[in-house]
Amino acid sequence: MSDFTTQSQIEELENNPSLLDDYIKAKALEVSQENEKSVQMKRNIFPVEDNSSSEGWKSAGEYFGALHATNRGVYDSRLKALNEAEGDQGGFLVPEEFRNTLLSLALEQSIIRPRATRIPMASNTVRVPYIRDASHATTVFGGVRGYWDSEAATATESEPTFAQLQLTAKKLVGYTVVSNELLADSAIGLEALLQAQFGAALAYFEDDAFINGDGAGEPQGILNADALVTVAKETGQAATTLTYQNVLKMYSRMLPTSINRAVWIAHPDTFPQLAQMSLSVGTGGSPVFIANAVGGAPTSLFGRPIIFSEKAQTVGTKGDIYFADLSYYMIGDRQALTAAASPHVKFTTDQTVYRFIQRLDGRPWIDTAITPRNGSNTLSPFVALAARS
Repeated sequence: MSDFTTQSQIEELENNPSLLDDYIKAKALEVSQENEKSVQMKRNIFPVEDNSSSEGWKSAGEYFGALHATNRGVYDSRLKALNEAEGDQGGFLVPEEFRNTLLSLALEQSIIRPRATRIPMASNTVRVPYIRDASHATTVFGGVRGYWDSEAATATESEPTFAQLQLTAKKLVGYTVVSNELLADSAIGLEALLQAQFGAALAYFEDDAFINGDGAGEPQGILNADALVTVAKETGQAATTLTYQNVLKMYSRMLPTSINRAVWIAHPDTFPQLAQMSLSVGTGGSPVFIANAVGGAPTSLFGRPIIFSEKAQTVGTKGDIYFADLSYYMIGDRQALTAAASPHVKFTTDQTVYRFIQRLDGRPWIDTAITPRNGSNTLSPFVALAARS
């Protein structure tokens, strides 16, 4: 049926309702035929693999493989539709059965907290008494001394030295803003996801502070401990190198009573040098570093576990490897991780604000290295290697 374009044709339509109905039906059929041609053109461009009997996608890998195959001219009928911006984007909607899958990088597990001494904080500031011990040359426990006395001799008094460790709660905060459209439309439980992600993130950042923090507005890390013993590099040692003598001397500066609790913490970039260390004993020598690629016993250095962490400093700088008895690190927990949400802060932009807060403090509770009964080298539960640069 031809189009009605002249004034007389238009007047004829207005005066003849049945003719108008026929015209509308004809135009609708014409549009339908054009749409079918468009679909057929797409099928000609992308040969269709008939998967109509399939019960959807077996895996996300299968879906993405089919999507990639369209680049070779193979079109899978299970690919549902072009996306909402069909003409501009030309991509496919992710199938519904996979839209609630989210990939996320795993963060390191906490190093310090599981091994530290932990106490609850009933108030913002807590003082913990401890016995201050600095030298065993003549006394122990900061002043306690034993005497060999004769019968009926007058005893000599001695007493320990007491001190206080102060913990002041510091606030670790995570903050994010999410559009309410995303909250409503997301197939993933977004609120639970945010709490899990920020919980892991805050644990990561607290662990970093327990290692590297300077104590100003954050916990004091073990690398800034007053009791830290820093082992000097070898004479003429090249920058960024790590030697057998380095780790041997570090081991020797650990408190003897801490050896069975101490762990090594090292940057992953130290691994190639550690893995090649050996002690020249007998034929072929004896390895210093014991790698365990299968599982079971941990990778070890001089028989003590070694943890590789990106929180350690870069190779060649102080803190790229250290040896620590983490029971001498104290963590005070004032407020466990709490989450709060508000739709009011960003009301005019239709967004919800999420806030995550944790209040805590941490610091080494021993404040000085120990001078041993015999010998001049001080001992400590915290030992690091000096910079090599």
